[in-house]
Amino acid sequence: MAKSDKPSTPTWHRLAQPSGRLRAQWVRGDDRTHWVLCGRSWDAVAIDPIARGLDALAALRISPRRGYPVLADHIRGQLYVLVPPGTGSAAAGVPGVRVLSDGHQLLLPQTAHGTPMAHWISPPRENSPLVRPDRLTHHLRALASADQPKADSS
Repeated sequence: MAKSDKPSTPTWHRLAQPSGRLRAQWVRGDDRTHWVLCGRSWDAVAIDPIARGLDALAALRISPRRGYPVLADHIRGQLYVLVPPGTGSAAAGVPGVRVLSDGHQLLLPQTAHGTPMAHWISPPRENSPLVRPDRLTHHLRALASADQPKADSS
């Protein structure tokens, strides 16, 4: 079987794993973060644990190469998916999900490699698309219900 010259598309799960090189940069501590108000340019859907958020992104079948802004907090084990402003409430009430909108702030990297608390898995680009909250919520609900123990039918 011939190998393809086309590079494989990185998966959300693979991108979320910090490399040894990245961890070494974090240890040096020359990174910067800053607080940014939510609800203006985007809302953030905070998903705990990270793996559930990554599974939802994979189920959405959106490519990390498109520039969807997705951020990880490896200290708290949370994934932040940016959605259009005023739409994050679609995910309210989903187990393991918090919505950050007006009145909230999110810690964002100021440097390319960020920090363990603010690491771009998929950094935004100029005119980056934002994830559709209705589709994200649908997949998060499906994953949450799949994680629930089945009731005994006897």
